[in-house]
Amino acid sequence: MRAAVLHEIGQEKLEVLDDVEAVGFGPGKVKLRIRATGLCHSDVSAMSGVLPQPAPFIPGHEGAGEVVDVGDGVTGLSAGDRVLVCWLPACGECPSCKRGQTQLCLAGFMNAGTPNFKRPGGDVFGFAGTGTFTEEVVVGAGCAVPIPDDVPFEIAALIGCGVTTGLGAAINTAQVETGSSVAVIGCGGVGISTIQGARVRGAAQIVAVDPVASRREAALRFGATEAVAPGELADAKQRITGGEGFDYVFEVVGKSATARTAYETTRRGGTLCVVGAGAMDDTFQVNMFELFFDEKRILPSMYGGGDVLRSYERAIALWRAGRIDLESMITHRVRLDGINDALDQMRTGEALRTCIEL
Repeated sequence: MRAAVLHEIGQEKLEVLDDVEAVGFGPGKVKLRIRATGLCHSDVSAMSGVLPQPAPFIPGHEGAGEVVDVGDGVTGLSAGDRVLVCWLPACGECPSCKRGQTQLCLAGFMNAGTPNFKRPGGDVFGFAGTGTFTEEVVVGAGCAVPIPDDVPFEIAALIGCGVTTGLGAAINTAQVETGSSVAVIGCGGVGISTIQGARVRGAAQIVAVDPVASRREAALRFGATEAVAPGELADAKQRITGGEGFDYVFEVVGKSATARTAYETTRRGGTLCVVGAGAMDDTFQVNMFELFFDEKRILPSMYGGGDVLRSYERAIALWRAGRIDLESMITHRVRLDGINDALDQMRTGEALRTCIEL
């Protein structure tokens, strides 16, 4: 079986191999044939070591495909079913699940420490317990979520992570109010989805902030009312809000420096929503006086900040109704052999989302 493997953390290139085997099939598990998978920035962050992940591993967590086989005890799934991959399935039993905060369930993270692939040289892990840069993968049944027949695999793959994360940040976590002002810092796939979520919620002004001109142009097509380079954000804040700051600012980069900029761009009493996944040693600082005096809400948003199954359904409903555009988010398509070109396109900001077709 073919798969793209990272041998050591810190390497920038993946090696496409044909001697990989998906392992671990048994009770409670399903085997999937991956048909399409998106390249998410979290994959790059795991390769560089920003996000913790044992190696060697197969990146990819934003995938969709068909069920090949189901293990004993699996209900609601059959061979041939079309599914998207949920990299953070809810166990339904832990305190977070019982409180209704299923996006905080740790069961999925525990899967990341168990290899679900092997090669002649030894075990291989799947990123976030999945690993979708491969032809087949074995995952827990909760990771395979059925999708309607009218949803193409490439659209379902995007909904499996980036779209759900961005839409949910605006809709679930921040709960953007109609008529409000919004700034989104970082306009890759998740940032574009955040912009679309703010538009759906009825924001009056949506300012997209990104250093890459093509991404700024794309943001305007997806609902931003203005798009500026980072150095122009202070001027936009002055022009649009009279210097007060935006009602909502979304940080979709995962860096303390941009989070600090986002905090300073948020009005007193406004909301800073942290969407980007950053490193454990990158510390975001606020002083105790400003924290008290400015009364700004700081809201992290994990995987869209809500029940992911409900979020998937909502994304599909909005897409069907033409309220969000998902097809145009896919700016590049490659086969598995072109994965390293896709990585370069993401690092330079050329691509919003690349679909790897298998």
